[in-house]
Amino acid sequence: MNILILGYGKMGKIISAIAEERGHTIIGKITEENISDLDALDGTTIDVAIEFSQPEAAISNITWALEQGIPVVSGTTGWLDKKPDIERLALSKGGTFFYASNFSIGVNIFFKINRYLAKLMDEQPSYKVSMEEVHHTEKKDAPSGTAITLAEDIINKVSRAKRWNLDTDPIDNEHNILISSKRINEVPGTHTVTYQSDIDDIEIKHTAHNRKGFALGAVLVAEWIKDRKGLLTMNDFLSF
Repeated sequence: MNILILGYGKMGKIISAIAEERGHTIIGKITEENISDLDALDGTTIDVAIEFSQPEAAISNITWALEQGIPVVSGTTGWLDKKPDIERLALSKGGTFFYASNFSIGVNIFFKINRYLAKLMDEQPSYKVSMEEVHHTEKKDAPSGTAITLAEDIINKVSRAKRWNLDTDPIDNEHNILISSKRINEVPGTHTVTYQSDIDDIEIKHTAHNRKGFALGAVLVAEWIKDRKGLLTMNDFLSF
């Protein structure tokens, strides 16, 4: 496949390397510095765009690709208030848009475990749920998109959990999921969900050892969506 990389930071570089190892061709590597290079690209020669940029660049990057009729795989977080607009654009163009807050296969299995545990804990009101997420210091958004996905899945299953907020916020009551968001140098990503009572704690945890799992997942998805249309997620990819 011919792949366009939108966002060539640490993730973009690993994605590019893995894609080339799997026999794909990188048509372009777009950053803030060379964004004008998009004007010279022929969208008909690009099979898929993989977008891992920054929140402030994601909307314009994805919009450009969808306008060109290019399927988009996006993993950028911190811009999701505009996601409905992007989804409408993708549908109006008859295009393909695949979004995931995390492309790691392990994390998506963790998501499924989190939903199942939350369903069980809905019947156990004595347990208070909280979360902790730790990422590298270069990650700008807090909490992470992965943490938000975990929290929203809990809210959908646990009736007493009404909302989430950072533990640095002033609001703290029994209906909130408090999220501790930490930034430590060179930590790829660790997410912990804890149900705590006076008697005991129940905890599930996912620890990434490096970024390769995220990058490989994005490339595998790019291979998978090539001939598909519509709005797609990891649940579709993994048949969850």
